[in-house]
Amino acid sequence: MGKEGRSLPVHRDGKFCYEIRLEQDFERLPECVEALGVRGRRLCIVTDSHAGPLYAEAVREKLAKVFGKVTVWTVEAGEENKTLDTVRALYEHLILEHFDRKDMLAALGGGVIGDLTGFAAATYLRGIGFIQLPTTLLSQVDSSIGGKTGVDFDSYKNMVGAFHMPRLVYMNLSVLSTLPDRQFASGMAEILKHGLIKNADYFRWLSGRRQEILEREPEALMAMIEESCRIKRDVVERDPTEQGERALLNFGHTLGHAAEKLKNFQLLHGECVAAGCAAAAYLSWRRGLISKEAVEEICEVFRSFSLPVRVAGLDPERLLLTTKSDKKMDAGSIRFILLRQVGEAFVDRSVSEEELLDAARWMTEDGNDDKTEG
Repeated sequence: MGKEGRSLPVHRDGKFCYEIRLEQDFERLPECVEALGVRGRRLCIVTDSHAGPLYAEAVREKLAKVFGKVTVWTVEAGEENKTLDTVRALYEHLILEHFDRKDMLAALGGGVIGDLTGFAAATYLRGIGFIQLPTTLLSQVDSSIGGKTGVDFDSYKNMVGAFHMPRLVYMNLSVLSTLPDRQFASGMAEILKHGLIKNADYFRWLSGRRQEILEREPEALMAMIEESCRIKRDVVERDPTEQGERALLNFGHTLGHAAEKLKNFQLLHGECVAAGCAAAAYLSWRRGLISKEAVEEICEVFRSFSLPVRVAGLDPERLLLTTKSDKKMDAGSIRFILLRQVGEAFVDRSVSEEELLDAARWMTEDGNDDKTEG
């Protein structure tokens, strides 16, 4: 495969909206950005204390060829900084640097930076352009695509946000070589979720190529990330503002987000999603939709990528209560995502509190998962 990249166009209402570029370096970044018609404008690269020291200077050098002025604004890494206070500080920087509506932001980092930067772009001067430069596996296959932006409010995830599409998503897959194993596994949770909700063959391909993926072989990663981006792209194109099908992407997130909050974000997003996916599979079995063997297979595949399927140390009743504060509520009931079979998910609005409590009890039972003690 060499240095050959990939391009996935994203459309909205039948018209081209933005491009997803998959590359092995930052070499083509200037030409991709210049095509947006921003030569000579200002750019603010928003990054964090993890990604910034690794990549900010290289990206600044590349984009200084296109923009008249490039600033780098860095926030301390961590979900706890994904707040309105951080956005306020970013607004102040943009104001002091005289950014106007034709200027641009670049989100260089993981999902926290992407969400925060996108929300700032959506709201500064009623909306300016931004590009996504995701540096984690999770952000490359999930949060950088689709225009969902937002910040947490009093530890409730993404309760304040907006839909604001990026002008470009540029992924340098070589950055994954520096990603800690735990962060890499966190991204695999969303990738496995894509297979579970939309493509059974892909789910089993992931299981079969586990060793190559864990060794981060470039060809395997390119094929994997391209397919996951395609699955998310297709869903987002059909339902850009989550009125229907896009809700399927929330598979595993109802209980997962609740666990993430109750653990005070000590567990990574993907770790909680993995446990949430396993609990949703369990509930699908309890409904008579999938076999017990399918649940066991799903759990085994998640475990094989060093992901937990249980979150010990939580009260099931509190977990249930926390789901009621989730933004996926619909007229007081939760839009819960279940499986008809591996590769086919659907939205169900009839899941009862008793069923959710049963799934919460299953999810919080003490098991042998290494990361459940958080």
